[in-house]
Amino acid sequence: MKLLKRILFVLLFLVGIAGLYFIYGLYINPKSPLDHAEYKKGDTEVSIRYYRPYKKDRLIFGTKEDGALVPYGEYWRLGANLTTKLKTNTDLSFAGRLLKAGTYGLYTYPEKENWVVVVHTKTGGFSFAEPDSSGIIMKINTATQVLDKSLEQFTIDFVDNYLRMRWDTTQVTIPID
Repeated sequence: MKLLKRILFVLLFLVGIAGLYFIYGLYINPKSPLDHAEYKKGDTEVSIRYYRPYKKDRLIFGTKEDGALVPYGEYWRLGANLTTKLKTNTDLSFAGRLLKAGTYGLYTYPEKENWVVVVHTKTGGFSFAEPDSSGIIMKINTATQVLDKSLEQFTIDFVDNYLRMRWDTTQVTIPID
């Protein structure tokens, strides 16, 4: 019985240490810090919560064979850590389509010439794998643009009436209104 208690104590101790490490890495000192982007126009308020990974001398977009961090044609959660979350308080024209007021998850399939951005009902948790297709609200095919200078940290922001996503030398915009 004493041996069983010791084993249980050691297991609980290890789980506790792992939990503290997880909390430290995600919330206290994340390698990809949490950020927010906000858009306000009239009564419309749109916010995005996402995590911002760094380039760190890595190939960001490219082929899997070349060792790209985000390979062309494969699921990417638009950042790091938890699901990238978009919240709008009013119905919104998103890439020319109606997006009802609510909270949504965003992810993408980047290609060299375009990205397919997916708006999904899954809004929380880790997104290591593509969410179930039954939750897809819409898919947006948007062209990429090449930036003159490399951007070290993944950034989402709003410029005029556009949602803008940039990293390394790639930029993608989605019109909103």
